[in-house]
Amino acid sequence: MDIKARIRRRRDHNAQPQFIQRYEALSPAAHLDEPVGRGQLLEQLLDYFDPVFDGELPPNGYVYGPIGSGKSAVLTSLLSHLKELPVETREVIHTSTRVQTPSSPTFVYVDARSATSAFGFYRSVLSSLIDQSVPEHGVGTDSLRDQVHTQVQGTPGAVICVDHIAEPRSLDESTLVDLAASLPSNVSWLAIGRASPDQTYLTTYTGAEIGVSRYRRQVLVDILMQRASMGLARQALNHDLARQVAAWADGNAHDGLAVLFSAADNAAGVGQDQLTESNINAAIESIPEPCVSLSAVLSLPANRQRVLRHLVNLSPDERESVNMATDALSALDLSASTIKRFLYEMAEAGVIRRVQAETEQQKGRPPSRVVPQFPLYVFQRLYDLRRRGQSNHP
Repeated sequence: MDIKARIRRRRDHNAQPQFIQRYEALSPAAHLDEPVGRGQLLEQLLDYFDPVFDGELPPNGYVYGPIGSGKSAVLTSLLSHLKELPVETREVIHTSTRVQTPSSPTFVYVDARSATSAFGFYRSVLSSLIDQSVPEHGVGTDSLRDQVHTQVQGTPGAVICVDHIAEPRSLDESTLVDLAASLPSNVSWLAIGRASPDQTYLTTYTGAEIGVSRYRRQVLVDILMQRASMGLARQALNHDLARQVAAWADGNAHDGLAVLFSAADNAAGVGQDQLTESNINAAIESIPEPCVSLSAVLSLPANRQRVLRHLVNLSPDERESVNMATDALSALDLSASTIKRFLYEMAEAGVIRRVQAETEQQKGRPPSRVVPQFPLYVFQRLYDLRRRGQSNHP
């Protein structure tokens, strides 16, 4: 229940009505402070973190589940609350005459999509341990590691949560294990990924594994209705349409929210005051299969995102091959070789797909069409809204 949003909506009741109240509430790349429908996962994570309330560290752990199942949403929300724990958490009575108050370990969040190297990992950890900004250049990896040691040693320790591990072009499993081994002994880690325990050797180093299943259909309906109530005008989305989206998304909240965002933005563009089935159907048709997470796309370096933003404006004919797409993107202040390298990199990461074109050509390798694997319209709008920096946009 977002009380502030409800009060704001009542306060602005007499103002010029807007179909979309808050883009951020609709964004598949945004997480709520209070996630819906994951009470069991929250309790499992609290069980895992329980030792910190006695001033101790939990064992290394691994949280796993499919894309769009709420792993990151629940973890980031929980960490934001755990970070607010006072330095002295609560009293623990060890004897009848002695009372000791333990301190809480520090909680660190690392996004493996952006911290893809040892330098990025240590920098991200250090940024959570100190108040000052950590430079991106002009400092060595060994220096950052030593500073992490200095900050952690002599304290109750730290729990480092590494999200999106082992995704394409993110921090991989072996690198995480090596980096964790280089940290002080009073550090434990929790990795979050998609692979099941029998498909990753991370579990060789863990003492706890927590599995997350896809959202049940009714829970996904509740998520869609909550997001619509926060981000759209009153009664903009009815339950029948929410059930249609939830049935199509099959437990994947990311894809369901991408449909809601796309449908709402298109409805707003033609002056509608309610979503219709045609809005939903058109939005569903725009979602690729398989679909890459928009948070993964929006975590790419700025220059890659800029290339993608211009790529989505190209016609299918202009994307008939990598060379044709490169030529069509020549207006960017980047060399053709750089653009082509970016396209190949993003193809390796699965963000775009190279589909071999049918051709009667007998010699040489046939050209490959460039097919984006993310919701084009939603990415375009989120990218543009971020660039504008509007306060009610993501």
